[in-house]
Amino acid sequence: MDNEISCRIFLLSPAYAAGERARMILSERAQFELARRLRNKQGATIAEVFTFLSGLYFRGKIAYANAFARPIRGTSGVFVITPTRGLIEAHARIRLNDLREFALVDIHESDPRYREPLERDARRLVKKIPPRSEIILLGSIATGKYVDVLLSRWRARLLTESDRPNSRLEDTRKNALKTTVAADGSALGGRGSGRQWLAIRAEMGRVSLHRLSR
Repeated sequence: MDNEISCRIFLLSPAYAAGERARMILSERAQFELARRLRNKQGATIAEVFTFLSGLYFRGKIAYANAFARPIRGTSGVFVITPTRGLIEAHARIRLNDLREFALVDIHESDPRYREPLERDARRLVKKIPPRSEIILLGSIATGKYVDVLLSRWRARLLTESDRPNSRLEDTRKNALKTTVAADGSALGGRGSGRQWLAIRAEMGRVSLHRLSR
């Protein structure tokens, strides 16, 4: 099955930008390296910043995605979902004002400040990738804040009732992320790993949502 996929892209849910660690890095008194870089013109990558904000949770997602993404030329293999900017490439740099903007918006599928940029970028992304592509969401599937927005934009449908996102699948995903990348390097879980992911597959012009278990 893996050999049939010509492109694999990961979408990562964001870190919370209004929590205690966010307040630390946003403080003008902060003198640690990442805070200083965030204040200067060059900035820091969104992956670095969100890893600081959420610690091991985001670190695990970015490590896994970087290891197993299979982008096509001209397209990043890893994108971060943001509260106000849609999809941002994980290696793209942000600055202090960007993080302050993220902190002002709570992610909810009904908020146009979040939904509209994400719908725009989801539409652009699916037009760039080849028919046999895999887009894998590493984020909560217990609510509609990611899945509902992405599927509505891609006009996808759920394959079967049993494939609908649920909290049990979300718990499986969280447990898998605790181990980050498997030592044997097996993509999307090796034999007996029990890892399951939510995959959004674009195939022959149709995008569908299903569980991916390897």
